[in-house]
Amino acid sequence: MTQGVLVFAYNNSQVDYVKQAYFLAQRVKKYMNLPTSVVTDSGDYLRSIFPDYETVFDEIIDCFWSEDYNLKRYNDGSLAGKQLQFKNSTRSSCYELSPYDETLVLDSDFIVSSDVLCECFSQTKDFLIYRDSYDLANFRDYSEFDHISDSSVDFYWATVVFFRKTEMNKTFFDLIQHIQENWMHYNSVFQINSSVYRNDHAFSIAIHIMNGYQQGDFAGKMPGKLFYTTDKDIVLDIDNDNFLVLVEKENYLGEYTAIRFKQNNLHVMNKFSLNRIIEEQLNV
Repeated sequence: MTQGVLVFAYNNSQVDYVKQAYFLAQRVKKYMNLPTSVVTDSGDYLRSIFPDYETVFDEIIDCFWSEDYNLKRYNDGSLAGKQLQFKNSTRSSCYELSPYDETLVLDSDFIVSSDVLCECFSQTKDFLIYRDSYDLANFRDYSEFDHISDSSVDFYWATVVFFRKTEMNKTFFDLIQHIQENWMHYNSVFQINSSVYRNDHAFSIAIHIMNGYQQGDFAGKMPGKLFYTTDKDIVLDIDNDNFLVLVEKENYLGEYTAIRFKQNNLHVMNKFSLNRIIEEQLNV
């Protein structure tokens, strides 16, 4: 049975997700000893800047992004940010695009620093996802990650997802595609009231439906903990499994506290700071 990691990389005008995917694939090989395939509309660009791509990626899967109007604000710390295209519409095609029987889907800004997620492949549940998460700051309002809206269903993170190719999971991903195609309807029904389509929300709605519109056990619990740092923070350095992060201070706009974070995976939401580190380390 084939096993591997799948990552999506769709650049916008300011954020280079291709470089993030390459950086991630290197770390997956180092810490997990698994192959990584990348889904992108920038295959030629990837091959041109990384001549050794064949030693890093198992497959480059060309999948062109369908034009849609999805914008979100990308922050670079608490004082700077830009409104940019958010090209996330192909994640619903995981099932069809993955070349593996058992797939671990990772966001390109998820920094692998341990082998804890290898446990996904040895357990018996066919679908795993994170429900709980842990902010490196301890003062922020976490309510948006409890439920997809104040009066709606449980929030699940599409940042890290494990699935096996089963009929049940095919139905699940078909359902996500249906939700995406009819987003304005589901956006209203589940009272999200946001113009931004998010895979987190679509996955959360689909899990709720698969559970029969009630609490259920369709989704298993991902091993380990999901730690994250928001885009209001700035990651200064990544040295193997050692992170140096400037975390915003409570009630002090533009001021930060430096912390060290070690030996755990980390979801880095500040794409600008992540890309600065990647470009320096990879010299690209």
